[in-house]
Amino acid sequence: MLGLKLATDPRWVTIAESNIEEILTDHAWCEQKAATNAITIITLNSEYTDLVTQLLALAQEELQHFEMVHEIIKKRGYKLGRERKDSYVNELFKYRVTGSSRTQALISRLLFSAMIEARSCERFKLLSEKIKDPELSKFYKDLMISEAGHYTTFINLARKYGGDIDVDKQWADLLKFEGELIQKYGKSETIHG
Repeated sequence: MLGLKLATDPRWVTIAESNIEEILTDHAWCEQKAATNAITIITLNSEYTDLVTQLLALAQEELQHFEMVHEIIKKRGYKLGRERKDSYVNELFKYRVTGSSRTQALISRLLFSAMIEARSCERFKLLSEKIKDPELSKFYKDLMISEAGHYTTFINLARKYGGDIDVDKQWADLLKFEGELIQKYGKSETIHG
């Protein structure tokens, strides 16, 4: 369903488990950034009522996830650390298709967002299946389902508002790029690292 070209090496879970506080902090900030991203898309494209409605709901859900991760952090006696830089997301953002039209800018942002959700979904699935911590296993299984829904929302919106743009081709190109990009990652206790 997700179409990712390269699966995460399962050994990444061992790396994540070696520093649960760090993976939780990184994850919390990923959720905050996802909410901010949805609000940014709304701000730049407020004339699309359906997009605003769907992305408001998505942003609220991402903030709920941020809160849920923060609650786990507090429950375990950890502190929410400072926001983390996400090199994977930054490199992915640079790849997006640019152009002079607002429509192309929207489609690029929606596909970029779909890709992040797809990779997060894949990583959450792996955590849910391999992490030894039962609480986190269940937590990540529930979030995996949610991320899949977010991925679908972004893809569907891109197809709906794409106009004459070949959205499927741009998605295929982005999948190919991401498959090459992700080879550099999976070596740190971060969601995308």
